[in-house]
Amino acid sequence: MQQLESKSDEELEAETRYKAAAQAILGYRAAERYDAKAARAHFQKALAASRGAQERAGIRKMADASLALAERRADDLKRATERLGVEAPTNRQLLSLRFVGLVAPPASAGILARIRGIVIAIVLVVGILAIGFGIVYGVAQIFGGMSIDLSIFWGLVLVAIVIGVLAFFGRRRQKRAKASRAEQLASGSR
Repeated sequence: MQQLESKSDEELEAETRYKAAAQAILGYRAAERYDAKAARAHFQKALAASRGAQERAGIRKMADASLALAERRADDLKRATERLGVEAPTNRQLLSLRFVGLVAPPASAGILARIRGIVIAIVLVVGILAIGFGIVYGVAQIFGGMSIDLSIFWGLVLVAIVIGVLAFFGRRRQKRAKASRAEQLASGSR
């Protein structure tokens, strides 16, 4: 399984010897991209290719957890990961998954949920821009004032800089986590 995890999606699609495991990995990767339809299809192929009852049970547990993630169901994800026997997501991770489910509901959600997500996203963008404007305008008032037009521009610049810095440090943190996970997998396979 660890050897298969390092393969690309194309290599896993072409896998014939360990087809069930390869399809399960593809299903998990699709779930990480929040693509529930593709994840479900891969897990169905994995179940069809599985050989024994024990292997099918493991794939079903993995499918339950992955589909709960793809469909942004935080409570189901927590229960499924506990049944799977892996570390459950933290409360902060579950809260962020719930928030993502509000802003970007799964494809199976109704039209009202999608409209709600768009409205929440617009309100968030306007709120963040208003905070940037408020900070710039407030600091400018301390030093003698600035026109509203310039404050709006510098507020946009401030927001862009903050988002850029957060993205930069977030990517670094993500790379470190990915490297430590790969290291754990490498040490676990020995």
